[in-house]
Amino acid sequence: MSRASKTALICGARKWSWEQIDTAVEQYCQHLINHGVASKQIVVLVGKNQLELVFAYLACLQLNVTPALIPPQSAPLLQKKIDTLYAPNEQVCIWDMNDDLDTDAYQPHWQWVNGDIELGTKKNACLFQSTNPASIIFTSGSSGHPKAVLHLARQHMSSAKGLMHHFSYDTNDVWLLSLPMFHVSGLAIIWRWLAVGAVLKVGCGHLDSDIQGVSHASLVATQLQRILDSTVPLQLKRVLLGGSHIPQALTHEARAHSIDIWLGYGLTEAASTVTAKSIGAAESAGTVLPYRNVKIEQGRIHIAGETLAEGYFHQGKLQSLTNEQGWFDTNDLGQWIEPTLKVRELKVIGRADNLFISGGENIHCEEIEAALLQHEDIQQVTVVPVNCSEFGARPVAVIRAETLPCHDSIHRCLREVLERFKWPIAYYLMPENMASTGIKTSRNDIKIWLKHYQSEHVVIS
Repeated sequence: MSRASKTALICGARKWSWEQIDTAVEQYCQHLINHGVASKQIVVLVGKNQLELVFAYLACLQLNVTPALIPPQSAPLLQKKIDTLYAPNEQVCIWDMNDDLDTDAYQPHWQWVNGDIELGTKKNACLFQSTNPASIIFTSGSSGHPKAVLHLARQHMSSAKGLMHHFSYDTNDVWLLSLPMFHVSGLAIIWRWLAVGAVLKVGCGHLDSDIQGVSHASLVATQLQRILDSTVPLQLKRVLLGGSHIPQALTHEARAHSIDIWLGYGLTEAASTVTAKSIGAAESAGTVLPYRNVKIEQGRIHIAGETLAEGYFHQGKLQSLTNEQGWFDTNDLGQWIEPTLKVRELKVIGRADNLFISGGENIHCEEIEAALLQHEDIQQVTVVPVNCSEFGARPVAVIRAETLPCHDSIHRCLREVLERFKWPIAYYLMPENMASTGIKTSRNDIKIWLKHYQSEHVVIS
């Protein structure tokens, strides 16, 4: 079978060959051209991880149009991102994949590239080059101010190829696009698919059915747990799991299903994964992948290499990420560990801004979260500091579980791994609508919820 006729994409009951994908992308290219979109222009693509967004994204790459990927959101939030992307008098161009935004709520001069895709076979010149801008993705905004990160195509490709050196994925494998493309973890799946020439399955939003026939997936712990708890037959061989700490019970259960679980450390500025490993005995985020460089300086993780973004984009201008030596300060704290004499692995301690001082002692929220996740009934946890008149600050934990475990059982879990002064002074059950089913739960959202939910503790912002 020729590559052109080989199945390359699956969505629902339909399959596309590479040749059929080329035809669809040409139609999306023509749709952009019909709306006056030109090379080097920015187009905002509003969507999650649907088929239409995949085709629209590939069309942007072919026309050398810069795609800015944004989730569906309210008018004020979208306006803030538009103000970052476009100068005041610049033409704003938006393509809403679901065509469900109320255009009357937005600026009247914005151009909406919506509407039906016309069938046809017109061939447009392919302007793709590895040095072209290939995405603008907004950071999660842990500081409250998301930044627009611009990557070139070659940086995404280096990210994909580096992971493939260790994470086996070939042309007959199927990777599930279960994460939104407006997040770097979702977009990285697209580039791994393109780099290998394998099969991409676009999820329909029902994980139990989406996972069927899939060999590879990028998931968060709650998604994997839901899959394992179901009776769905699995062909999963390998899972790249997001999050810095994985519940021990989940690891054992995955192994019982012969699923190879990989854990990685990554960030938007580095085009996704920086270090990765198959989960084993050593508690770490794994070894540095090819095309990346990592160093620890004064306890902080710095990265460089071929996957690092061009810079932060603001109204047509780029602000460099790096210092004069070419290193990017991630604001993450880490250290090297050496489980063997041959290789050293990176241990991520947590965000520098998630560290707080209690009674003169440094406490990392992530360290407490990792300890609590060893409890068999705890599926997810976020720790935040609260004011304390005696110690300055103390931790409290917001937990996702069927019911809140009794304090004695939690303390038995913590006793062997965590000093007493790091134990949370209170536990709250996480509301279901805040439980992470996507990339991660926002610590800032948890703080806002906790402030309104209780009055006993004053949450430290």
